[in-house]
Amino acid sequence: MSPVYPFDDAATARAVIDEAGTLVEWNDGARRLLGHSAADVVGRPAAELLADEGAADRDSVPEGSRWDGTLTLRHRDGSKVSVWLLAHHKRPEGENPGHWLVVTPLEGDGRRSPDDPLDKAELVQSPCAVAIYDERLRLRRMNSAMAELLGLPEERVRGLRVPEMSARPQSADIERHLHHVLTTGRGHDVRTYLPIGQDGRMNAWLARMAPITDAEGRVRGVCVAAHDFNEQYMAQERLQLVNEASVRIGTTLDVTRTAQELADVCVPALADFVSVDLLDPPEAGREPAAQLTAPISLRRAAHRSINSGNPEAVAKPGQVDIYPAASPQADSLLVGHTIVASMDTGDLAEWLAWDPVRGDRVRQHGIHSTMSVPVQARGVTLGVAVLTRFRRKDRFTPDDVLLAEEVTARAAVCIDNARRYSRERETALALQRSLLPRSLPRTAAVEAASRYLPAARAGVGGDWFDVIPLSGMRVAMVVGDVVGHGIQASATMGRLRTAVRTLADIDLAPDELLTHLDDLVVRLFTEAGVEGSPGEVGATCLYAVYDPVSRRCTLARAGHPSPVMLPPGGAPVEVDLPAGPPLGLGGLPFECAELELPEGTVLSLYTDGLIESRDRDVDAGHALLCEALASFSGSLDETCDRVLHGLLPPGGALDDVALLLARTLGLPASQVATWDIPADPSLVAPIRKQVVSQLGIWALSGVAFTAELVVSELVTNAIRYGSRPIRLRLIHDATTLICEVSDTSHTAPHLRRAKTWDEGGRGLLLVAQLTQRWGSRHTADGKTIWAEIALLDEE
Repeated sequence: MSPVYPFDDAATARAVIDEAGTLVEWNDGARRLLGHSAADVVGRPAAELLADEGAADRDSVPEGSRWDGTLTLRHRDGSKVSVWLLAHHKRPEGENPGHWLVVTPLEGDGRRSPDDPLDKAELVQSPCAVAIYDERLRLRRMNSAMAELLGLPEERVRGLRVPEMSARPQSADIERHLHHVLTTGRGHDVRTYLPIGQDGRMNAWLARMAPITDAEGRVRGVCVAAHDFNEQYMAQERLQLVNEASVRIGTTLDVTRTAQELADVCVPALADFVSVDLLDPPEAGREPAAQLTAPISLRRAAHRSINSGNPEAVAKPGQVDIYPAASPQADSLLVGHTIVASMDTGDLAEWLAWDPVRGDRVRQHGIHSTMSVPVQARGVTLGVAVLTRFRRKDRFTPDDVLLAEEVTARAAVCIDNARRYSRERETALALQRSLLPRSLPRTAAVEAASRYLPAARAGVGGDWFDVIPLSGMRVAMVVGDVVGHGIQASATMGRLRTAVRTLADIDLAPDELLTHLDDLVVRLFTEAGVEGSPGEVGATCLYAVYDPVSRRCTLARAGHPSPVMLPPGGAPVEVDLPAGPPLGLGGLPFECAELELPEGTVLSLYTDGLIESRDRDVDAGHALLCEALASFSGSLDETCDRVLHGLLPPGGALDDVALLLARTLGLPASQVATWDIPADPSLVAPIRKQVVSQLGIWALSGVAFTAELVVSELVTNAIRYGSRPIRLRLIHDATTLICEVSDTSHTAPHLRRAKTWDEGGRGLLLVAQLTQRWGSRHTADGKTIWAEIALLDEE
């Protein structure tokens, strides 16, 4: 087999013994020491070389990773040789099995030249550990500080190389640097972090290596001075961990994710296992408890271990556990500061006796120290982070406490921010849902379906939609988008939606409605400039009115995306609509466009969050929308879902999204009757008879009496106070009969309270009492007075 340690010469007696105690390597130095050749001993038990066959510990294995001492060995010629040996245990690595490296120097005290520069080098009594190596990189001299550092006497290890004095992986790196100094003649500094001494304590060292030359300037050896810079190293590590925590913790506004980031940062830098347990937030409207009392219920938010699968964890994420006063978790929360506990001092005995499952887990993994750090932010206690050590043998130090508190404090602020965001998001969502229509009204003009999705990260915004029934079987459709996110945007959206419904109720044309809405946004902008930051208010809007009788749709928009139209049997196309300025600029005009829509046309109204994305431009998003609409199969709800699935990324949209799909319906001509009314009061009676006759044809005789009275009053008022020409129109669907009287006068009627002896003034009051609702709307040629009579109530 190939040697485990390829560097070899006769200056050191060296042997390698496997875990079973069998010799697997035997160098020429060992042959010189005991006379046995490699062929004689390799493959045989190493214990056969012991001269004292009756020794009680003949087959025992040394404890720890290093052993040194004097043994009596058997020479080939039968004599006994007393030898000081140094043995290092090498743990298994991958396919390489574990073994023991046993060495002893053979030329440590040989004769040297009187003018040897290595002997002339001064080794002063200094706290700095100094060692001198010769041209073969074998130890020539070292001072007491270095001997104390290595835990080996100088006279015993003189003549050994660095990897022979320590089997740790860093030893080979140090010897490589020594060789570099020896061959180049230039000094070299090496920083390393390695365990020192029998206790295996990890420490940071600066090894300053310098060449030693003779009188002719030839390099004859290397001097190594080891400086302990552990404090500086640890301070740098702590600063790096704090900086890392500021980057890695709080990347999202998710409480669980933030708690997991805290645990991830602390393992393995500070602990071998970390758990983060949080108090459940108080219910909405309640303040957190002023003082905690034991036992305390905590919910596991996250944990992390150096071992795969987190075998040390007793609670699962999301599980609520109860902690008594004796537990580190409750103890630190009750006193309000960090508590460090250890098994050696018995601090955990009472708690582990109360919780035997945890006690078994602690003993199973060898947990020896815990540190409980309260998670506090803005004067509120949120939970506790518990850091545990079992693989690392050192206990938590005061510096560890300060570092853990610093990292936890940063995480606490992020967790508190996440909770505040969650509360605001939930409040905004509740407000948004209360302001958006819970269901769309069923009308004779359109069938509609809608969707609203808040932004994945930014949360609820100011997007809204609405379907508003208008007079004459018409319907208004609106989609809008308020700038910003959160409660302020939702509240502004609610004000604008209410304003749109109010303006729609007085039957303003789309361009006029947007003009009034623009004035409102300007006023809101002014209020925001006084109470908040200027520019907080701004919005876009699309408003459309569809008439199922004429099948014409009038639209206007204020900085909003144009709708997409899908005609029956055709391909989706964007409606060519004047853009109009966004709401809030003030003083700029809005323009209308009028379209004739065949029955069954699907209109898609949406906000920009649907088509905008970081991964594509707006045109690509518009093309995807058209592609999704092109596969329309008759169901508006299925099409809404298909559109959202096709356009939004899996993680959700960057902005909130509102989508409104409306399929137009047409009212047959057979359900509409129109009369031109002469301006003669004596002809009102014949008109009433024609109305009754038409209702009989429609099989609506049940409401003939009411309709006759309403028509009589409306026609009489138009003849008396209106201007010619006058027109009467009756429209009906399955639920409603509408009576409309139009004239060219722009004077709107109004209700008034007639006195007891007045002969008139009661007509509109009578209409209001007999009908479901009534009103007036202005037209380009004058006005229309209308009244709706419910058919279902009459049956």
